[in-house]
Formats: sequence, structure tokens, C-alpha cells
Amino acid sequence: MGHLNLPSSKRNARQYRLLDLVTATFFGIVIIFFLLVFTSLGDSLAASGRQALLLSTADPRQRQRLVALVETGKQQAIEACSAEEVDHMPCEDPRRNSQLSREMNFYRERQCPSPAETPLCLTPPPEGYRVSVRWPESLHKLEIWHSNMPHNKIADRKGHQGWMKEEGMYFIFPGGGTMFPDGAEQYIDKLSQYIPLTGGVIRTALDMGCGVASFGGYLLNQGILTFSFAPRDSHKSQIQFALERGIPAMVAMLGTRRLPFPAFSFDLVHCSRCLVPFTAYNATYFIEVDRLLRPGGYLVISGPPVLWAKLDKEWADLQAVARTLCYELKTVDGNTAIWKKPAGDSCLPNQNEFGLELCDESDDSSYAWYFKLKKCVSSTSSVKDDQVVGMIPKWPERLKKAPARATLIKNGIDVFEADTRRWARRVAYYKKSLNLKLGTTAIRNVMDMNAFFGGFAAALNSDPVWVMNVVPPRRPSTLGVIYDRGLIGVYHDWCEPFSTYPRTYDLIHVSGIESLIKVPGSSKSRCNLVDLMVEMDRILRPEGTVVIRDSPEVIEKIGRIAHAVRWTATMHEKEPESHAREKILVATKNFWKLPSASH
Repeated sequence: MGHLNLPSSKRNARQYRLLDLVTATFFGIVIIFFLLVFTSLGDSLAASGRQALLLSTADPRQRQRLVALVETGKQQAIEACSAEEVDHMPCEDPRRNSQLSREMNFYRERQCPSPAETPLCLTPPPEGYRVSVRWPESLHKLEIWHSNMPHNKIADRKGHQGWMKEEGMYFIFPGGGTMFPDGAEQYIDKLSQYIPLTGGVIRTALDMGCGVASFGGYLLNQGILTFSFAPRDSHKSQIQFALERGIPAMVAMLGTRRLPFPAFSFDLVHCSRCLVPFTAYNATYFIEVDRLLRPGGYLVISGPPVLWAKLDKEWADLQAVARTLCYELKTVDGNTAIWKKPAGDSCLPNQNEFGLELCDESDDSSYAWYFKLKKCVSSTSSVKDDQVVGMIPKWPERLKKAPARATLIKNGIDVFEADTRRWARRVAYYKKSLNLKLGTTAIRNVMDMNAFFGGFAAALNSDPVWVMNVVPPRRPSTLGVIYDRGLIGVYHDWCEPFSTYPRTYDLIHVSGIESLIKVPGSSKSRCNLVDLMVEMDRILRPEGTVVIRDSPEVIEKIGRIAHAVRWTATMHEKEPESHAREKILVATKNFWKLPSASH
């Protein structure tokens, strides 16, 4: 068979169609290349690919490889989390916790994911975020930027009670609350008729279910340092508002476990419509409040069930359990009841309808890290006079006096005094030689991640700051000493995220950072420095400061990680008086933002 001969015109048409196809394909590739290289689309696609790699938790080994790359400086930068994560709290995540048991509010307590389940990414600020309003304007002018926390639910639901209101670019805080809609000042004046709120007798207070913490904010005028807490609930961000105002606060829930404080820490415990069922579960919650309240301290409950309609039995039970523990009812003023805890040993054992008994002598009433609530009353027999309200030195004298609890460690009094002198020298060096903004309005919320006796916080007493002193639970139990000094803090294990919102601290300080991840007495690590520093970045405000002290080798490693979390870091020599083998890293968190969705 011979070849088929086509006319030349048909052959040329077919060749032209093939040429057109090749040409169109070529130009299509060129256009896609230009889009990827010279527009934000390429950045977006590349970022999403890297994000998928960084956020992947399907293979723990992949995550470990990424951590190793960051530690060695081979991973230039850790990617940003998605815009949906701007307010993410890993251990208080409703998406995880809503499936858990409702019994005793277990689902609203800390429930932390494992590191393998945690995305390795940096929490971004919300769109429109601004550097926070400076102290004391954030409290005294009662305003914060709306764009920093664009959550209107509290303003919409509680505005008529004076909690907060939206006004232009700001949220404003008139100072009210559900039980004091006319303002906290008038309410505090009423309490001061029965409680010595002036003169330094009362220094540490606990505000349960605090709302936006106006009660604690106004007590600052009396020299009283109030630790406010509330769960992450339907109001979503009440603790975030408190911290943005510069008021000490933390996310917490009185549920199945002890609160993360040592025994006999607070001179005053306050509940204003906190809705804690104090007499439920055989008065377990009242017993926990009793554990935290110092002998001679005051308990204030405003709102249900105090003389509340249809809650006669609950009110009767509350009075009965208080009588069982020999609390003195100072007054019932409207819906507010005030009790005084006995200064001496507990009046138990006695016959009582709740079957309450003293805890065994072997019970450590100050151990409170993931510790189940007990149905026994903490004994005060070991409490010394300097822990009793009215006998403990007044503020500020108590700040520098070594309390009896310091003797729980060997040579405790001498160690306390040496630690106080050491940190006075160190803080003076920080201010003079490291150019930190301590003592200025740029720094208000401070955290000491490894506080020991609270010497760093004590040295900052003249500055307009408050310090969250953190004592790891695997360390000697020195947190009670911190409270005896008139300071505040919590137990926390730094292999887990902290119970606070993103962007809540202006300065984070840590001495001996590597020890926080080690097994005590061992060189073995329980977690890694990359995850720890990503968590520090989450809770640090943009343009905030980090100060880290450790050995030169650790500081060199920290410097590599600091670059990956987008901090600008410098390394410094220690103060001349120090004989320790250590260096200091000072870092600033850069103010970066997610690319705008409109670009």
C-alpha cells in the first residue's frame, strides 16, 4: 500500500495548530512562573506548603527532625500559625475539651495535648493589633485597644452592669461588676468596714471568677496584690481583658484538682457571683478555699447563695460548713457575707453533718500540681505566727523578712538573705548595663519562669510592675515563701503550655532555662527548648523583652532558637560581682503580622 498524500494546505493547518498549542503552553508556563515569583500568590502557596510541613503531626519523627533543625540553626524561621489561632491556648482548647466529662467541671480544667499533637508554629497577632496601651493609662484611663481583642460578647452582655463598653477604637472599663454595677470603689469601701484593707495588714488576695478584674484593679490603690482567675468560658476572654489592663490574672478552674497555689497563701479570698458551689461534693470546694486562706484571713462571698431567692438550703449549708470550721461570720450585708478564719489550730475534729476531718499528717497541703481535691481539711498546726494575718509583718516590711517557710530547705534563712542581695545586684546591672526598660511604663506584666524565693520580683518592688513568679513543681517548694513575702505566683511545669492567652506579658525572665526541661538530678531532657521558646513567644507581647541567664553553651543554643522564633537577640556578660559560669541573652520579639487577606 502506498503513502497517503495530503494536500499541502491541510498539512500546514495541522502544523500551525501544533505550533499554536506549543506556544500557548509555553506562554502559560511563563505566566504561572511570573505569578509564583513576583506576586503574593507564590508566597502564599509556598507558605502553605511549609505550613503543612510544620503543622503536620501525623509523624512524630518528622516533628522531631524539625525541632533538631531549629536547634542546630539549619531551620531559618518557624512559620506562623493560621489566623484562626490568634487567641489559642493549647491546654484550654474548647475544641478538644468539649468532649470530656462535665462532672465537677473537669472539661474546663487544664487538658494539655502531647507535644506530638501540638503544631510547631508561632501564634500571630490579630489583624489590626497595636502595641498595648501603657500602664497606668490602661487602668486609670480605663481603656484598651478594641482591635487587640475584638471580642464584644462581654460588652454586649455585661455593659449594663459596668463591666466594659465599646467606645470608638477602645474598650472602656467603668469599674463595675455584676454585684457592684455602681463601681468597685463603693463596694470596696463597704468591705473595708469589716476588713482592714489599708495599712498593709492585707497584701495578697485571690479573686475567684473575677470577670475583667476590676475588683483587683481597684485594690491596687490599697497596696493589695490580687491574683484574679476565671475559666475560659462563654465570655471567651475575660482574663485576656484583665491582663491587657495590666492586672494580675490567669485562666484557671476550680474543678477536680487543687488550684496551683501552696497552702495558706492568701490574706483575703473573694467571690463575687463566682457561682462556685461551695457546699457541693461534701463541701469539697469550701475545703479548697480553706486550704488557700491564711489563718486569720477573710473570706468574702457576694451573690448566690447569700440571702438569694430560692437558694435557702444552699445558704443554710454554706453557713453550716463555715461554722464547722469555726469561721466567724463578721457580717451579712445585703447579698454579701464576710467571714474570718480562726487564727489558731482548726476546731476539728468535731461532730458535723459534713463528716469533715483533718487530713493525715503525711498530707502535703502545699502540693498542688495536678493534685486531686481532698475531702479533708488542711491542718494549721504547723503554721507559724509569721503566717497568720495580723501577725505576719505588714506590707512592705514582709517583703525582705525571711519567713519561717524558708527553713523548709537547708540553711533556708541564709539562702533567702543571700538570694535577696544577689537579685538586687543583678537587677541594678540589668537596668544600668543591659538597657532594659524596667522602671518605665513600657513594662507592666512580668513573668519570672524559675522564681525560687522571688528575689527577682522583690528587686523590682519600686517599679510599676507586677510579677508572676513561677515555681516548677519538681523543684523545692518555695512558692509559699513567695506568698509570705507579699508576692504572687503559681506552680507550673514548663514542659506544658502556660494557662494564659497569647500576648499577655511585657517581659519574661528566666535563670537556668535548661534546668526547666531536665529530669531533676539528671542530664536527661523531659522536653525540648524549641517547644519551650515557642511557648514563651506565644505569651510574650510584640516588642516584648526576654532575659535568659544560663551557661555559655546553653545561651549559644538559645541564640539559634531565638533567630528561628523571630527574636532580635544580643548576648552579654554577667554582672562583675557574679562568680557563676553564665552569660545573659536579651531578646526583643519583633512585631510581625500575617499577610493581609486582601493582598
